[in-house]
Amino acid sequence: MNRYDSDTERTFAAMPPARGRGFAQTWWGRAWLAALEDGALDAEQVRTGRRLARAGGVGAVSVRPGRITAVVQDRDRTPHRADVLLDVLTDDQWDRFLDLTVERAGHVAALLDRDMPPHLVEDAETAGIDLLPGLGDLEAECDCGAWDHCGHTAALCYQVARLLDQDPFVLFLLRGCPEQALLDDLQARSTAAPAETAPLRPEGVDAAEAYLAGHVLPPLPAAPDLPQGPGVPPSLDADAPPPVGVDPAALELLAARTAAEAYVLLAQALREGAEQRPSAARLTAAQDAVRLAAGRLGDRGTPQPVADRLAAGSGRSREQLALAVRAWWLGGAAALAVLEEEWSVEGETLARARAALESAWDEGERPVLRARGNRWTVVGAAGQLRLGQDGRWWPYLKERGRWVPAGDAAQDPATALASVRPDGEEALSQH
Repeated sequence: MNRYDSDTERTFAAMPPARGRGFAQTWWGRAWLAALEDGALDAEQVRTGRRLARAGGVGAVSVRPGRITAVVQDRDRTPHRADVLLDVLTDDQWDRFLDLTVERAGHVAALLDRDMPPHLVEDAETAGIDLLPGLGDLEAECDCGAWDHCGHTAALCYQVARLLDQDPFVLFLLRGCPEQALLDDLQARSTAAPAETAPLRPEGVDAAEAYLAGHVLPPLPAAPDLPQGPGVPPSLDADAPPPVGVDPAALELLAARTAAEAYVLLAQALREGAEQRPSAARLTAAQDAVRLAAGRLGDRGTPQPVADRLAAGSGRSREQLALAVRAWWLGGAAALAVLEEEWSVEGETLARARAALESAWDEGERPVLRARGNRWTVVGAAGQLRLGQDGRWWPYLKERGRWVPAGDAAQDPATALASVRPDGEEALSQH
């Protein structure tokens, strides 16, 4: 049950064809498409939907809590009503989301600028709230009779990705909260006085009584609530000189990073089903150096002397570490491997890659690509696609003679390559 008006609806006029450009330019728009592309059972239907949307076959889009609707025309102009459903958040989830949002002024300011900061989504996930859809969350309904995503519902999803680029409040409405109601609630929480809380009193059992009772201990208490945020280590800035071999700045950064990592691990452990999730792969020393350098603590960042030590310790130059950090921000260890490792694509993997490249663009729009290993470089332009070991495509851009990560990974090479192109230009298309 949700306290917001379930009848609230916004209708967006049909958009012009999307020829020569990707459907999603923002990271949250690409995350929306990843939920479709990774969750659909028939990749050919997804490609059909992309072609229909690119050709302008999607009519006006209606968005209301839990459902988006549009009339989608086939190539032969046959109309079909397509609906895509997404669960709305509960009252409790909205309360938790609003509380964590007002705790950081930057979150509210970003939303007012029609931006969706990654840390807002990460904080929400830590609190057990999934704003963006995941694998299998986008349910499809279409009058063509398909029981899974068909070309019509896929086309609708591609069109919605364009709407999300322009206005992330479309996602909030779909999750159950209209824009004005969300802003009103944020305003109310921002101005409310903090409630006084009574001091907590520890509870326990006298050890002697427990022993005399025959070693029968009471049941363990419930797991504690997740703290508001990670602990803040003490400052090591003192008048006394540090001991020989101790770098206070590096020690402060390591302690703060450790506290942040411990907070994330605790949040994951407290979530339901934590025991069923596989453990993350152990990082090498070189990977962990990049993770430490990539961590963001407020506006302080990583002090340059500490960054220099991390670079030297990981066997990288300062410039190489900066590139590695850029990759880490986009995709962690997987993105770092794509940056620093080149491998031969062979057999079935090569066949799948070639099929994806052949079907990603409409006839006459595919750029000319030169392949070497897992890298496909656009001939005559500063763009490149790199294939990861997990089958995703990563966009790269040539800057000052070197290839640098240019955006998030995508299952569709055309969507990934769109990240390296200036808006409105056709530099990476072959006409």
